[in-house]
Order: sequence, then structure tokens, then C-alpha cells
Amino acid sequence: MQPNPAVTHYERIGGADIIRALVHRFYEIMDELPEAYGIRKLHAESLQGSEDKLFKFLCGWMGGPQLYIQEHGHPMLRRRHLPFPISISERDQWLACMDQALTEVVQDEALRRELSSAFAKVADHMRNRAEGHPA
Repeated sequence: MQPNPAVTHYERIGGADIIRALVHRFYEIMDELPEAYGIRKLHAESLQGSEDKLFKFLCGWMGGPQLYIQEHGHPMLRRRHLPFPISISERDQWLACMDQALTEVVQDEALRRELSSAFAKVADHMRNRAEGHPA
């Protein structure tokens, strides 16, 4: 059965509580996985600020309340990420953490696939360095 396109990802995932759980688990995984060291070191020691921003962004990105825009204005994702060296390696580390969090938190397999595919497109767009070339 095909999902109803009028129903947002925000509604399908279960709203803010599930998005908050997804984001929290994502940053726990980033902190735990040695393979994610490359992206973890790009973040502050405390991940709370990043967790709050990603939660607010994802609520709006998935079709729910535009919390991020209300507080910070347009996301301008690529511009906001330009100060951080993001190559294929960092992209893949981020996606590995998010895919694991999706697997653990999101019950709907079709939704997991859709979100994973969408995250992959966004993460690839964030790349701003060729592999092996420092800033």
C-alpha cells in the first residue's frame, strides 16, 4: 500500500516526540561510534546546541512546525556548513549515524527508506571539499 502523499513525514514519523528521539539517538551514535570521529570532532564538546537545532530543523523539513525558521531564519544549510570541511568521508559518517538512528527509532520501513534517501541527497549537497583535500 502506497503512503498517502497528503500525509507529511512529520505525521508519519509520529511528530515531535519521535523526531526528538531520532535526533537524540543520532548524536548518541555520533558520540559512540569510533568511525564517526571525523564528524564528531567538527562539533562542540556538548552536542546539546546541535541537537536542538537539528530537532527544530527536522520538524519543519518533515512538514511540521517551522521551529528552526521561527528562531533562526532560513536554514541556508550549505552556507551554514561551509566553515566545516565536509568531504565524502564526513558525509558517509553522518549518514551512517543517521541510518542507524533511523533503524532504531523509526518503525515504518517505507518511511525509513524515504527519509534515508532524502538525507543522502541533503548530505551529499553539504559536501564542500574534495576527498583528501584540506580546507
